[in-house]
Amino acid sequence: MLVQQILTSKPLAEVITVKPGTPLNEAAAVLSAKRIGAIIISDDGKHVAGILSERDIVRELGKRGAGCLNDPVESAMTAKIVGCAKGDTADQVMQKMTDGRFRHMPVMDGDVMIGLVSIGDVVKARLSELAMEKHALEGMIKGF
Repeated sequence: MLVQQILTSKPLAEVITVKPGTPLNEAAAVLSAKRIGAIIISDDGKHVAGILSERDIVRELGKRGAGCLNDPVESAMTAKIVGCAKGDTADQVMQKMTDGRFRHMPVMDGDVMIGLVSIGDVVKARLSELAMEKHALEGMIKGF
């Protein structure tokens, strides 16, 4: 399955972003309110400056204590982004996520973000693919 198919199957196509300079506590509030695991840091919602995950915030809290929550998102975000393209396969995305040890990936068209996929999105797509393959194989074996 291609990333484009994963994006179209997602109920919410909007990518949640915050602007650089946003305090970590505000970003954490957005993550909590939207029930998401990561947020894109972007001035315009299309060009990615970084990504901030729940893990990034917890890591900073563990290192520096609660005072870090007043610092800007740039202090904890990942600035070196690994993205994917809408023509990439679910397997390729899973491999990148596994190798990089992260769970969220922006979908890029050149330098413009067109979506965001999570490991949950990719696993769900792959399970759907496997179920269809299983059904097809059972049909072939049973002669349907």
